[in-house]
Amino acid sequence: MADAGTTSIDGIDVANVTAWMVEHAGAVDPPLEFGLIQGGHSNLTFDVRDQADGHWVLRRPPLKQVLATAHDMGREHRIICALQPTPVPVPPVVGLCTDDAVNGAPFYVMGFVEGEVIRDAASAGALSSEQRRVAGGSIIDVLADIHAVDIDAAGLGDFAKRDDYIGRQLSRWYGQFEKSKTRDVPVVDEVHDRLTRFIPEQGPATIVHGDYRLDNCLVGADSTVAAVLDWEICTLGDPLADLGLLLVYWGDRDDPSPSRNSAPTTLDGFPTPHDVLQRYAERSGRDVSQIDYYVAFGFWKLACIVEGVYARYVGGAMGKRDDTSFEFFGQQVITLAEAAREAMGRVE
Repeated sequence: MADAGTTSIDGIDVANVTAWMVEHAGAVDPPLEFGLIQGGHSNLTFDVRDQADGHWVLRRPPLKQVLATAHDMGREHRIICALQPTPVPVPPVVGLCTDDAVNGAPFYVMGFVEGEVIRDAASAGALSSEQRRVAGGSIIDVLADIHAVDIDAAGLGDFAKRDDYIGRQLSRWYGQFEKSKTRDVPVVDEVHDRLTRFIPEQGPATIVHGDYRLDNCLVGADSTVAAVLDWEICTLGDPLADLGLLLVYWGDRDDPSPSRNSAPTTLDGFPTPHDVLQRYAERSGRDVSQIDYYVAFGFWKLACIVEGVYARYVGGAMGKRDDTSFEFFGQQVITLAEAAREAMGRVE
């Protein structure tokens, strides 16, 4: 933790941010203490505490190599504000700062929400089988709730284009991949072309979180989702893209691939991938028969995103370079793209 006696820490101008908090966050008792919350590889997230019982979370872009639109604090802030009155659990919003003079980049602040992030098998193992059952069901139900939000009633009618979602996403992520990449990865190019040829017919647009998974949710004391986090790539479009990506992350205890049977959701109590699909279909009323395409798209999109993480590690934007970590990310791009190719084999 760094306090207001420090002029700045990486990503935080302590004096300026403290002054902003005093003006915008209500009752604040400085000096403030700031601590980087580990776990993410994109936007930076800081735990903020004052000398009383004030507790907040601050989000800002990475320190360097920020691609246009990839780390838009205004979009993330807007979607969380719009969801406040809906059944979707999100943190309370304090405010958005767009003046770069305050902290070198835009940032926004949320109220702190009590809960646990189930990031790995160890944290999932701390829950009972019944708690895992409740958490797994809640994750699916909250996704259906996100997709049930009336876009226009929530004030998000102009948040993004609604038509040709998958086509736009293929163009966007392939463009980001091309801008970020530091090497040739032919399998990413191959799968992009195959995905483009087999785009399914898409229904009415909904909110799409874009990175919905277990460890982007806080699980509360009752084992249900207390808050959905990390809305940085949220847009409007085809809700099955969220479902496909959730299945990519969910893992499958019956799949021999280490990347598929080591996820925390393979522990006893969590629904199986089949159960996830069935519960979502029942809760949302949507046809999920073409889910393999969306799983392939999810693997491919992750490959593009991880290539960006790899490029930031190589370029030093994520702090001191850990050669083991960045080599892992480099190989993971290829592994993800190959999984996308395999999933497309079930579509064509």
